[in-house]
Amino acid sequence: MKQTFTRLFQAAAVALTCATAHAQTYQQVWADEFNGTAVNTSNWVFETGGGGWGNNEKQYYQASNATVVNGELQITARKQSVGGMPYTSARLKTQGLKQFAFGRMEARIKTPLGQGLWPAFWMLGSNINTVSWPRCGEIDIMEQVNADSRNYGTVHWDNNGHAQYGGNVATAPNVYHVYSIEWTPSYIRWFVDGAKYHEINITNGTGGTEEFQKPFFLLLNLAVAGDWPGQTVDESKLPATMNVDYVRVYQLTSSPPPATSVTLQAESANVNNGMVVEACSDAGGGQDMGYIDAGDYLVWNNINFPTSGTYNIEYRVASGANGGTISSDLNAGSIQLGSTAIPATGGWQNWTTVSKTVNVNAGTYNFGVYAQTGGYNLNWVRITKVAARTALATTAEANVVASVYPNPVRDHLRLEAAPEFLGGEVSILSLDGRTVWRGIYRGETVDVSALRPGLYTLVVAAKGQPRLVSRFSKE
Repeated sequence: MKQTFTRLFQAAAVALTCATAHAQTYQQVWADEFNGTAVNTSNWVFETGGGGWGNNEKQYYQASNATVVNGELQITARKQSVGGMPYTSARLKTQGLKQFAFGRMEARIKTPLGQGLWPAFWMLGSNINTVSWPRCGEIDIMEQVNADSRNYGTVHWDNNGHAQYGGNVATAPNVYHVYSIEWTPSYIRWFVDGAKYHEINITNGTGGTEEFQKPFFLLLNLAVAGDWPGQTVDESKLPATMNVDYVRVYQLTSSPPPATSVTLQAESANVNNGMVVEACSDAGGGQDMGYIDAGDYLVWNNINFPTSGTYNIEYRVASGANGGTISSDLNAGSIQLGSTAIPATGGWQNWTTVSKTVNVNAGTYNFGVYAQTGGYNLNWVRITKVAARTALATTAEANVVASVYPNPVRDHLRLEAAPEFLGGEVSILSLDGRTVWRGIYRGETVDVSALRPGLYTLVVAAKGQPRLVSRFSKE
C-alpha cells in the first residue's frame, strides 16, 4: 500500500501543477461586510417612495428603515403611515455605483417570515432607464414570500413579451443562509448554502436571453404585500427585519496567477501605533520596528488573500529579554487570526522567524498585527498561501491510505482510497458541521463546483473500516 500511495501522490502533484497553470478561479472583486456604523453610500443608494412599485406593494421606502448594527445590515418593515402608504421599509441598490457582468454574487441573509412579507436579493440590468423592464433583464437571487421559508430563484426578460424561468428549494426557517448565483455567458446557476438547485442556459442569447450578456446592478429590499404575497398583512409580525451579514461579488480570472506570498515590511505599515523605527542589522539591512509595548499595533491596508484556504503567517522577530506575544487580525479586529509566542533570542538584533497557520476566506482586507505583550522587535511579516495535496488521516493499525486532490479544488475533487472503502459513504461538511454533500464512494471524482469558497471536511465511512477524515479548500 505504501508504494501505491507514493504513486498516487506523484500523479496528484503533476495534476495540481497543470491545474495551477491553466485553471480559472473566482476572485473577490467587491464586497460590503457592513462593518461600519451606517450604510456605506459609496456602495449603495436608497430608493425612496411608494406607489406600489409595479406590484401593488403597500410599503413606502425610506432610508431610515435601513441600519447597520453589529456588523450587519438590518432592513426593517414597520406599520407606519408615510406618503399615503400604511407601511414603511427600505430598498438599497448599487445602480450608478457598482455594476457587474458575470461572476458569482452571494449574500448571507436571515429573512423574516410572515403573511405579506417579501424579502429579496436581486439584480436589474443597468440599462433599465433606457430600455425599461423587462427588456433590461432581472435576476432574482433570493425571494421569499409570506410564512413560507422556500427560496425562489428566477430570471425575467423580454422575448416578444414578458418571459420568466424559475426554480425553488425549501430552506430552514429563521436562520442565516448563503444565497448565490454563478453567472457566465453560458448559464446562470442558483445555490443555497453551496447546493445548486436551479440553472438556465443563456448561451448565445438562446430564447431571447441576450439581456443577460450585459452589466447588472444589485438590490436588497423588504417589501410588504403585493401581487405575489397578496394584500393581507399579518401585522403581529411587524416590525420585521431582514438581516444581511455581507454581500460579495467574485469574478473568474485566469491570468496573471495570484501571488502566493507577500512580505510586509514593518516600517512600511500604513498605520503605526506606539512602535519606533530603528536601524536593523538583519539580513538585507533596512529598518525594523522596536520599543514595542503591549497594545502597540501596525496596519497594512488592502492586503489581498487571492483564494480561500490555509495561509502561513511568519513574523521576523528579535528579543533581548523575555520574548513576548504577537497576534494578527483582519479589518480592525473583526476577524481574529490568533496569537504567536515570541521566544527570547539573546539580543535585540538576534533575529529568528516564528509562524502560525491560519484559515482565511478570499478577499481584500486591512491586515493588522497587535502586541499582546511587548519586549521584542519586528522586522517583517510574510503571508504565504499553503497549497498542498492532503492525505486522508487513518489509524496506524488500519494500514490503509487515501488521498484527495487537487487541494485547493475548483470543480472536481479526486478521492482515491483503498478498495476496502468502495461502497462507503462520503460526506462533505462545512466548517460549522453542516453536511453539504453526501454520496457513495465508487472511485470516481466528486463534483464540488456548487460549494462556495471556503474550507470543508471530507469524511469516508465504510463498514468495518476506520473513518477517513481530511480538510480541503474550495476556491
